[in-house]
Amino acid sequence: MDTVLFDAFNNRDLTKMRTLFSDDLEFYHDRDGLTLYQQNMASFKSNFESTARLRRGLMEGSLEVYPIPGYGAVEFGVHHFYTTEKGQQEHLTGTAKFVHVWQKKNGEWKISRVISYDHR
Repeated sequence: MDTVLFDAFNNRDLTKMRTLFSDDLEFYHDRDGLTLYQQNMASFKSNFESTARLRRGLMEGSLEVYPIPGYGAVEFGVHHFYTTEKGQQEHLTGTAKFVHVWQKKNGEWKISRVISYDHR
């Protein structure tokens, strides 16, 4: 599901992104604080409409996933963000750690909680 999520992100597919998060999403960010579903969808929309392209890449070997019986799974990892400005080469603009809590409900996986931290 991590691949599905960030393929949608990297391809600026807001329609798909909306389906991958639960309506009661809580997103905790070490710089921006707590945001909810609507705020995150607005942020994705704004990012996707920007002339600068943002791409997420998972740090190889960093992904860990563990089941949560009766709920879903928890995922830990480190990701890098790369930006491409018009007429420029892609360059690394940030690295962060993340925790995604995935809920499996009615056969669908959705992220219900995110913790994004250690941005550098």
